[in-house]
Amino acid sequence: MSLLVKSNARGRTMVELGDGELQYVGFAAYRLGLGETLPVSAGGKELCLVLLSGRVSIKGEAPGQGAFDWDNIGDRQSVFEDKSPFAAYLPPGSQAQVVALSDVQIAVCAAPGSTTEALGPRLIKPDTMKRSVRGKGANTRYVCDILPDTAPAHSLLVVEVRTPSGHSSSYPPHKHDTDDLPHQSFLEETYYHQINPPQGFVFQRVYTDDRSIDQAMAVENSDLVVVPKGYHPVSVPYGYESYYLNVMAGPKRVWQFHNDPQHSWLLDL
Repeated sequence: MSLLVKSNARGRTMVELGDGELQYVGFAAYRLGLGETLPVSAGGKELCLVLLSGRVSIKGEAPGQGAFDWDNIGDRQSVFEDKSPFAAYLPPGSQAQVVALSDVQIAVCAAPGSTTEALGPRLIKPDTMKRSVRGKGANTRYVCDILPDTAPAHSLLVVEVRTPSGHSSSYPPHKHDTDDLPHQSFLEETYYHQINPPQGFVFQRVYTDDRSIDQAMAVENSDLVVVPKGYHPVSVPYGYESYYLNVMAGPKRVWQFHNDPQHSWLLDL
């Protein structure tokens, strides 16, 4: 199975993970024009809607939680702006309508939900998100925690990362595919990529210790990379900036990773 899901140049759906490709993680990214609507139904999943760019209104209802109405949200025109996004958490059973108030790009991130935890729908504002810098030198990248494990949810984790021209990211290679806490957690993951300028590409490799998975991919704008297990570094060619939105989920909502021992010496540089 190819771990690279190519994007669609036209139409409302930019890219979508197929049903059943991963056990825990679901993902789709959409483009909307002014006035267009996107219906969202959570079913048995919990959702995190991430407003990549543009302005929207989100209205709907969650079972036992009542109606929600977040009007005219969004203040960045590109994922490459130095701003955190607006996002919304929707519990299982939620029904919503997203109405575009401009040209919009929006991601719908999904994972198994729980009806016993009584988590209500909530707007996640940019000023509540932790921003940080990871790495150093040509391994520097800029991280925004949208839905980290310190925020309420059942299994969903969401983070976005901007990586400068000529830099590496998710590097040294690390993995989180073994349920062995506190040393490592099992989390599936997807990488939704954008590139600036958009005609560029980045490279991503997904590989396991035994090489039962070993795929190196040239990833173009709005493509999706699926990480069922294994290490998953990213390399950004000179002249282009990288953005990716990570969605993770697994049996335990903890992000604890393990570095590839062949490359862990890089941490001492």
